[in-house]
Amino acid sequence: MRSARRLTLVAVILVPILVRAQAAPPAAPAIPLSAEIDPELARLLAAAPAIDNHAHPVLPPPNLATDRNFDALPVDAMEPQTDPVGWRPDSPQLADAWQALWRFTEPPPLSAEAVKRLNAVRDKVRTQQGERFDLWVLDQAHIATMLANRVSLGAGVQPPRFRWVPYIDALVFPFDNAGLAAATPDRALFFPLEDKLRAQYLAAVKLKAPPATLDAYLSQVVTPTLERQHSEGAVAEKFEIAYLRGFDFTDPSRDEAARIYARLVNRPRPDLAEYKVVQDFLFRFIAAECGRLKLAVHLHAMSGAGGYFGIAGVNPLLLEPLLNAPKFRQTQFVMLHGGWPFVHEIGALLQKPNGWLDLSQQSLVIPPRTLAGWLREWLEIFPDKVLFATDGYPYSESLGWEEASYLASRNIRQALGLALTGMLRDREITRERAAAIARGVLHDNAAKLYGIP
Repeated sequence: MRSARRLTLVAVILVPILVRAQAAPPAAPAIPLSAEIDPELARLLAAAPAIDNHAHPVLPPPNLATDRNFDALPVDAMEPQTDPVGWRPDSPQLADAWQALWRFTEPPPLSAEAVKRLNAVRDKVRTQQGERFDLWVLDQAHIATMLANRVSLGAGVQPPRFRWVPYIDALVFPFDNAGLAAATPDRALFFPLEDKLRAQYLAAVKLKAPPATLDAYLSQVVTPTLERQHSEGAVAEKFEIAYLRGFDFTDPSRDEAARIYARLVNRPRPDLAEYKVVQDFLFRFIAAECGRLKLAVHLHAMSGAGGYFGIAGVNPLLLEPLLNAPKFRQTQFVMLHGGWPFVHEIGALLQKPNGWLDLSQQSLVIPPRTLAGWLREWLEIFPDKVLFATDGYPYSESLGWEEASYLASRNIRQALGLALTGMLRDREITRERAAAIARGVLHDNAAKLYGIP
């Protein structure tokens, strides 16, 4: 009898719970991001033209198929890695870009035959637009000006809507790089590319090899290369050095670097510890020269592509000695890609007068709601140091630089809308201040930094 009473008691408790569970209404559908953004802000963000701080536009036809100057270190030949979801051929956001750009409505992932159909509609638009195709892409993404990270510009990618950011890493590694290349398969791929680019820079000053002394190398190669690029319209110099080594730059004297340079200049496989001293000096020298020439220094500062990328080596806090050095106070350091996973560390560095960050790459691989979290943190403290950027790049057949530019622009505007709406509703800022911050991130902060209208 006692057992039966226990069963009755359990039934009395459980049956109402089960009935309520069965009768519970289904979960409410997810609210679209647009519905969560203040309407007035949403209208501003949708229409405002932007300055894209970092992208890799590919030349339009007829040079499209042969163009490799969109990157000094193209990542398409690297060993396979675990791609972020935003790069994958089944990423749902691809459908949005295909529809908006090409009126292509087949959902990802695409079969081989569907890829052919996608390429056919792309080619049709490219043919219609001709040499104006890249300008057309900017218009679709509401980008007024794009900073083009390219070895050289070319037909269809020219000022005023494209501004040049060339690569300078090759001059930091003037010696035999076989020992450095042996470190990882990625670096084995990259260092020969840097050697090839350095040979181009040497040829431009009528040299076949680095001079015998450091003073001659600086005066005959480094400074003339920077001055030439500046005279040809460069607004910044790009360092991809995070793919080649870490940010652990020491501060050797010129005399010490000169002694080691003279000892290593013609030596096969130079001692790597001594070689690092020369690299550290050259990086600092180039950064100082950039300050003199009013060229910003752009640094890849996020976990990078490839399965061997040294993530710990790009902790932005390693750059603090550079930002603190009085000799670099005229050099503007722009930390690209928002520093992920070091998003709090990179935000703290914005208190330095010469420290900036941009949203490139994060805007493509980090969903807007997540990005809005740390974007709000940055905007609450240093809103005038954050820059719109897409990292438009030819990632794959499914995700070209066109789709990447469009999606990143859309995602930033959504993330910015969510962050500013939260600040507005929490009464941290006025509506007028929210609009000013939005215009700053999209355009005005970069306009101030580079002197771009």
